Amino acid sequence: MNKMTATTIILLLIIGLLAGFLSGLIGIGGGIIMIPLLLLMGMSQHQSQGISLAVLAVPVTALAALNYYKEGYIDWRYPAIIAICFIIGGYIGSKFAVSIDEKILKKIFGFILLLVAGKLIFGK
Repeated sequence: MNKMTATTIILLLIIGLLAGFLSGLIGIGGGIIMIPLLLLMGMSQHQSQGISLAVLAVPVTALAALNYYKEGYIDWRYPAIIAICFIIGGYIGSKFAVSIDEKILKKIFGFILLLVAGKLIFGK
């Protein structure tokens, strides 16, 4: 891991604020924001993914979700079903990820980002 210098702490604060802001604004933050920024800080793909998952291990977006709920946009049955499956899928996916070479893992991650970006830019 990188040394915990004042610069590192400032960068982590910026990443957290940016990921939180974009999560509340447009529903993204974890993989799409935090992982690339952690990679730019010099962390490995495995470290970046692990840190992103560790941040999300606590209900960091609870207050943002509450705002959407108050406006009538959340039926709690939907996120409950997704969350249960997310826990199972996350466990299985992480078992695979820690055994995959970092270069391959970065390519998979990059491909998924391109796929999502293409769909958002060119899709209906």
